Amino acid sequence: MTIVYDLWFTREYEDREDTELHIGIYASRPDADAAIEALKGKPGFRDYPEGFEAHEVVLGQTGWQYGFITTIGAPPKDAAGEAFDLPAFD
Repeated sequence: MTIVYDLWFTREYEDREDTELHIGIYASRPDADAAIEALKGKPGFRDYPEGFEAHEVVLGQTGWQYGFITTIGAPPKDAAGEAFDLPAFD
């Protein structure tokens, strides 16, 4: 079993889509931490250093094993409707 570290940056907003950036996949936690150190002084990142998350992942293991369905949600103030995907559990 090989463990890798999947590094993401997320900035949450109340009134718009969150910013989600996939930074990369690293062979070790120290490698992921080094990437965070290298990026946290860059524009945007330096204002939200708490947005980094490194997730431990088993390499080659399927994480999501279900399909999905698309539905139309309640319309935002300025749109006719918004489509989004939901898990499709069998």
